[in-house]
Amino acid sequence: MARKPADQSVSRDDIIVAAAEVLQRNGYEAATMKDIAAAVKLTAASLYHHFRNKDTLMLAVLEAGLSHIMERIEPIAQNTALSSSERLRRMVAEHIIGLTQNTAVGAAMVFEIRTLMTFSLPAGDALSVQEQEFAARRDAFFARRDEFERLFRDVIRQGVELGEFRAVDVPIFTKTLLGAHNWVGVWYKPNGRLDGAGIAERTADYFLAALRN
Repeated sequence: MARKPADQSVSRDDIIVAAAEVLQRNGYEAATMKDIAAAVKLTAASLYHHFRNKDTLMLAVLEAGLSHIMERIEPIAQNTALSSSERLRRMVAEHIIGLTQNTAVGAAMVFEIRTLMTFSLPAGDALSVQEQEFAARRDAFFARRDEFERLFRDVIRQGVELGEFRAVDVPIFTKTLLGAHNWVGVWYKPNGRLDGAGIAERTADYFLAALRN
């Protein structure tokens, strides 16, 4: 099939999904813009019309994954008509099922986020406009990620305060919970014994059992 020319648009979402799959298969260092372009039948030159470089594309993958799950989890966390246990169960389900539906993005949230954390830019006035924009987006991403973690912490803390959960070290418990979630995107197999819902149900059972007063 012929590659699409630069003036023929391609879905940004398709590029992001393809980039996640290439990153999952090759890793950040080995992945190239040419590989990603080929996955969506674009020339490498055409891909640069959508994303300036591999770093901005990697960040877009992480941003998209985080935004998608935040949209699904935030309303549950804020629904105080539900018990803390029910909110936490539903949040676990949304997170894990989402990861099993797109394991490439899930894997990026485990492996490529470390690349983003250690990514270095020139100091101070040496930054170009593009580098300043990238740094601002990176900072916004990590702030949003902290907000995501805070949703889980708040639900667990409220459960403790109401006597629904036993007293735990809430930050450590939350990081342990989310760490278990994130690795599902790495080891999950579509043809495995359990689907995403089954894995989510068992995971919620285990962590809620640990919280019971």
